[in-house]
Amino acid sequence: MFLWLVVIVVVAYVVCLKCIYYRHRRSLKHGISALPSLGRHGVEIECLVVTAHPDDECMFFGPAIIRLIECNVSVHVLCLSEGNYYNEGAQRKQELFNSCAKLGIPSSRIAILDHKKLPDDPKAEWKVSLVASIIAKHLRAGAFNMVLTFDGRGVSGHSNHVTIYKAVRHLASTDQLPNDCRLFSLVTVGLLRKYVSFFELPLSWLLPSSLCCIVGAKGYRQCKVSLEHTGCHALSSHSTCLVSVSVHHLLALHVCQHIPDDSTRTKG
Repeated sequence: MFLWLVVIVVVAYVVCLKCIYYRHRRSLKHGISALPSLGRHGVEIECLVVTAHPDDECMFFGPAIIRLIECNVSVHVLCLSEGNYYNEGAQRKQELFNSCAKLGIPSSRIAILDHKKLPDDPKAEWKVSLVASIIAKHLRAGAFNMVLTFDGRGVSGHSNHVTIYKAVRHLASTDQLPNDCRLFSLVTVGLLRKYVSFFELPLSWLLPSSLCCIVGAKGYRQCKVSLEHTGCHALSSHSTCLVSVSVHHLLALHVCQHIPDDSTRTKG
């Protein structure tokens, strides 16, 4: 009797996962187009993913990038350092291009910086003003209406990640962004949620978020291959396994108090 109960629970859970997955496959594009200024008729979505180091794009943003590209979003990557912490900057730069190619991002949409004031070092404090000015310059040079980056805890806690979030938040609070640009951030979760793989899927689906990017077996393999090109093989459900971390509307959640008069930019 107990064995049958276990079988029924497992089957019900698998059915639940499949329902969530297929419903998500149908709803993600609608979810993007429902946001202000994104997905309007005749307007292409240009997304800029802002990272700190080579391998961030696949370790943290892999599923989100894959799903966005599947929804015909033009994804670009701005990496603020070459990842030269172990004096392997040239190698890691090439790994970034290889990784992005596997994710579906051509080299023409990748910008990687080598700035002496932005070293790859968790002990080095990047200046928020400098990072903000670099991101703002990059946004002005393109036609981006969507930005995706880390949240206030940096996903992994790396200080460089946190600085990028502070810089983007500063741009939003000081009204230095294009009027139609929407900001999103990954959500930092605990270690348990990171590594329980597909068991975490219902929780990510049910918790409030603007976007939840889920990939299946094909996307998982694509993420894994991308990650292997960086020399890193660690997989978690919130990096390159089944579920990307839930993506929240950064303006609505974090900086609406700084721009109270601009209601069109603070609603998700």
